[in-house]
Amino acid sequence: MPPIKFGTSGWRAIIADEFTLDNVKRVVAAIARYVLASSGSRRPSLVVGYDTRFLSEKFAADAAAILAGYGIDCYLATGAVPTPTVAYEVLRRGTSGAINFTASHNPPEYNGIKYSMPNGAPALPEVTHEIEKQIEAGGQAPASGATAAIEKIDPHAAYLDALAHKVDLDVIREAGLRLVYDPLYGTGRGYLDGLLRDNGIGVFTIHDYRDVLFGGHPPEPAGEYMEPLKSAMRAMAGGAHLGLATDGDADRFGILDEGGAFISPNHILALLLDYLVESRTWLKKKKPNDKGWQGGAARSVATTHLIDAVAAHHKIPVYETPVGFKYIGELIEQDKLLLGGEESAGLTIRHHVPEKDGILACLLAAEMVAARRQPLARQLQDLFGKVGSYYPSRSNVTLSESVKKRFTERIGEEYNSFDGRRVVKTVRTDGLKLILEDGSWILFRLSGTEPVCRLYTEARTEKALEELTQAARRFLFG
Repeated sequence: MPPIKFGTSGWRAIIADEFTLDNVKRVVAAIARYVLASSGSRRPSLVVGYDTRFLSEKFAADAAAILAGYGIDCYLATGAVPTPTVAYEVLRRGTSGAINFTASHNPPEYNGIKYSMPNGAPALPEVTHEIEKQIEAGGQAPASGATAAIEKIDPHAAYLDALAHKVDLDVIREAGLRLVYDPLYGTGRGYLDGLLRDNGIGVFTIHDYRDVLFGGHPPEPAGEYMEPLKSAMRAMAGGAHLGLATDGDADRFGILDEGGAFISPNHILALLLDYLVESRTWLKKKKPNDKGWQGGAARSVATTHLIDAVAAHHKIPVYETPVGFKYIGELIEQDKLLLGGEESAGLTIRHHVPEKDGILACLLAAEMVAARRQPLARQLQDLFGKVGSYYPSRSNVTLSESVKKRFTERIGEEYNSFDGRRVVKTVRTDGLKLILEDGSWILFRLSGTEPVCRLYTEARTEKALEELTQAARRFLFG
């Protein structure tokens, strides 16, 4: 049997290649044994969810049967469900965690299994390593007759009710925004747009049906896949104020400004941090004894330092984490954050799930535009005027095995300068990050599964960003 390894967001593989019924059974059985071993005297239970990918509902039903055979109670979703909704259901029901069949934003030929812990957050590396050991060991099947309950659930209403208490829907409705939403054939359909419509807010939705091929491209809300959303915005009478998109399992977001301009997730995170610090004083008006939202901001090591500048402006702390939302989830659980985010379009907020939530991010962006009565591009320029400008970039650079081996050796060296500029700080939280004297920075993260280096750069002007990125590419092959 080939080894099965979990990445930052679970195990993902190509359907009918490695992602087979037999391998799914191996993984689910290993999770069952891990849950039983870690539950102590408590009777374990798991939420089982799935996305809109090919055979996801079949995998989920089989998983529930396996878990029940191990004596683990299951709450099996009756339809495709967003990842943040699964996380919320774990917390609401107090289960031992969740198994979610999803490959998130990956291409259509992929599927995956994500295990969430009892706090609703993605499993930490020490947990997935234990599950990998259980997979390798195999273990015995449960004794016959050791069955538990399988309950069919629809987590839709409870999750949306929670969102309605975290977003000011009245502000959105009163502003009369013209909104277009693209769930990219994924699990967000009926959730984001359903909540808006139920609260008297008009929204036009495209791609709100299941297509296991996702229109022939990855269900990722990146600029290159949002042309249909741009077209729908322009076709709306008077033009749309905002285009909103979520990925296949609705944990990532994509935002188009009026006219269809794509706004970087990095910039959206910083804008929302600034807005939440300023706006959540309305809680004091509604609840006189409430001091409003307090806490800092968290970002991964690969995420824009514009967040740091906004935090400094508002005198709140910043926490830097390795890449992987599970680390931000820990800080949310500890109630240290007002907002946590990753450059890969992941966001959560205080008193919400310790998991990425693209639906929430889109709703907050709509609230921010409605409240400020300014398009996002104008808001971003205003923010730059307050704290300075920041332009981030990310790319994947394919390396030959010889170049990768040589760079792996160089990545452990110390660097006092880079491209003629002094290095003021070296960060090895996740890869090699060099912070330069002018505030620009470079991060190199080598993939553990493919010959690719994930290259992140940020500079204070667009011209400087282009120059820095080219210098970083030369450095890779030097």
